[in-house]
Amino acid sequence: MADLDPLFARLGRSTFRSRFRLGVKERQYCLDKGAEVIASHAADFVAQRLAPALPNNDGKQTPMRGHPVFIAQHATATCCRGCLEKWHAIAQGYPLTAEQQQYIVAVIYHWLVIQMNSPR
Repeated sequence: MADLDPLFARLGRSTFRSRFRLGVKERQYCLDKGAEVIASHAADFVAQRLAPALPNNDGKQTPMRGHPVFIAQHATATCCRGCLEKWHAIAQGYPLTAEQQQYIVAVIYHWLVIQMNSPR
């Protein structure tokens, strides 16, 4: 797995990306469901919403709220294929490989861990 520190440093310099935080409900959801379930949700969302070469409604397929993974996707620029290309150098127009999907889930999960371990 790639060192995520340079990516998170870049994301931290983005006014838009750095404004995202988990709220009380999202934190509680993570606690209630546990890490394994949240990681599974992230993998499912990535496979369904991002993995196709031409995802349905690309650029608008990830809600801004409603699930901790959605918030994490916006915070980490893993919300659409355009952001994946710009921030993660994952080209649009091709299906995501299993390795790319694992990387995206790892980035989302890393952000969630940081959020869950930071003071409110």
